[in-house]
Formats: sequence, structure tokens, C-alpha cells
Amino acid sequence: VQLQASGGGLVQPGGSLRLSCAASGDIFSISAMGWYRQAPGNQRELVATITSGGRINYADSVKGRVTISRDNAKDTVYLEMSSLKPEDTAVYYCIAEAPWNDYWGQGTQVTVSS
Repeated sequence: VQLQASGGGLVQPGGSLRLSCAASGDIFSISAMGWYRQAPGNQRELVATITSGGRINYADSVKGRVTISRDNAKDTVYLEMSSLKPEDTAVYYCIAEAPWNDYWGQGTQVTVSS
């Protein structure tokens, strides 16, 4: 499974961004897709995941500000982020979960700053 993430960038506090992650390869093995993030000096942490059946899990820190969705026809998962805060600044990594392995994208930088 290969993951191609895009959509990061610089945004002002209170702004919005949409991240995309397209999967290719052995996509039929994927049970869930989602996003994690890692800020400098911190451990990688969950942002949101969505299963192939549509079950969604959000981190408490982003609930109400983030929406994850999945386009199965395009094998793509999206992360809509709004009301962004400086503490949302991190490298965001796409993940595809399979029964025997997790696959990670290359990461995309999100910087929230005025």
C-alpha cells in the first residue's frame, strides 16, 4: 500500500485546511484510514480515523473542529480542519491500517501562525 498525502500549508489561527490522502496498491487489505500528527518534541498522536464501514474516531483535542471523510471510489481519505489553533501545528501523517501491517504516508506540514 502506498499513500500520497497533500494539502498542508501555512494558515492563520482560526483558518481552515483540507488534507487529502490517496491510497494505491493493495487497497483491499485496508480496514481503516486516518491521520496522526507529530509536533516537534512530541510523540505522534491520533487525529482521526475512519473504518471501511464508516466508523469514525476523533481525538478529543480536535473534536468539533475536524471532519474526516472517505471516498471509497477514489481510495482517498480527507481531513477537513477548521478553527485551527497554533497548537495544531505539526506534521500530519496519513495512515492505512491493514490486519497485518500499518502503512504511513510521507507527512505533510501544517503550520498555524499569524
